[in-house]
Amino acid sequence: MTSIPTPVTRLLGIRLPVIQAGMSWASSSSALPLAVSRAGGLGVVAAGPMRLDDLARVLDETAAGTDLPWGVNLPLHRAGAEDVIELLLARRPPVLIASQGGPRRYLKRFQDIGTVCLHVVAGAEHARKAADAGVDGLVVVGAEAGGHPPPALVATQVLVRAVVSAVPQTPVIASGGMADGAGLAAMLALGAGAAQFGTRFLATREATVHPGYKAAVIAAGVEDTRTVGHGLGLIRAVENEFTARMQRLEEDAAELGLRRTEFQAASLKDAALHGRVREGKVEAGQSAGLVDEVLPAAEVVERIVAEYRTALTRLPLPVDRPLPCRAADRHGRRGPERHDR
Repeated sequence: MTSIPTPVTRLLGIRLPVIQAGMSWASSSSALPLAVSRAGGLGVVAAGPMRLDDLARVLDETAAGTDLPWGVNLPLHRAGAEDVIELLLARRPPVLIASQGGPRRYLKRFQDIGTVCLHVVAGAEHARKAADAGVDGLVVVGAEAGGHPPPALVATQVLVRAVVSAVPQTPVIASGGMADGAGLAAMLALGAGAAQFGTRFLATREATVHPGYKAAVIAAGVEDTRTVGHGLGLIRAVENEFTARMQRLEEDAAELGLRRTEFQAASLKDAALHGRVREGKVEAGQSAGLVDEVLPAAEVVERIVAEYRTALTRLPLPVDRPLPCRAADRHGRRGPERHDR
C-alpha cells in the first residue's frame, strides 16, 4: 500500500499528503470525507453552513464509518460558533481545521482532548502568530483558491515559501491551484508537507452539490473564475451573471451599500443545492480549468498519487560533472560558429 511520508502525514496519521478541503455543502455530509479518508488522505466535514442537529448526525456517521483520521472545518465567524465548538468537543474529531478567527479561542480545549489543530492562514504574519499560539500545523491558502482566497491575492507558490521560511518548524499544508499529482509534487518541493484539494473534489460523485454546479466547474477554463466582493468578504467563483454584475459595480466604484446588497442577494446555497449556477455563487478555484470529469473520490486520490510518481520521474537529477552540449557535439567543442557575410 503506497505511502508518501511527510511531516504532515506523520502529524495527522494518514498515508498520503492529500487533504480534501472542507467545502460548504459539498462536504457538509459524511460521503466525501469518508471516501477520501478511506483512500489514505484526510477527508474533512464542512461545518460552516450546518445546523447543530445535522452536524451531530454527520459527525456520528463519519466516526462510525472509519477508524482512519478525518477532520472538521470550522469557520470561527459563523453564527453560533461557540455552540459548534461545544458539540465538536463532545464528539472529539481527530483533526480540527479552523479559519476566519484567532486560534487562542479554541486551541487549548481541543488539544486537551487530543484533537490535532490546524489553522488556516493567508500570510506570513498570521502564520507566525498562529505558530506562536501553539497550533499543530497550518493551512496556507493562496490566490488561486476557490471560496475565500487571501485579500492580497498572493499566489500559492509565493505564499507557501514565505510561510515555510517564517515558521520552519511548523508543518504546512498548501492550498490553492492544485488539481493533480504534479501540483502535489510542486508544493512538497516548496516545503509544504501536504496539498489541500478543493475544486478537484467538487467534481466527485460523493460531493453533495447539484449536478449543475459540478457541470459548471468542469466547463470552466483556467481563466473563467473571478474574484468579487472586495471589502465584503472576497470570494473566487466561476464567471456568471452574478460575478459580471459585481465586477461592473466594483469597476464603477459603486457605493458600498449597493455592492453589499448585490453580493448578499446571491448565495452559495442557491448554486450548490438548487443548481442556480447563473445567479448564485459557484465558488471554485482556478484549477477548475484542470478538471474535466466527475470521478469517484477514491479514484481522484489514486490518480493524484500516480501523477505524483510521474512528476518525480520528470525531474532531472543533479550531476557532479558537466554534461556534453548537443550544439558542441554537432559543431565541435566551441559550439556552432557564426558565419557573417
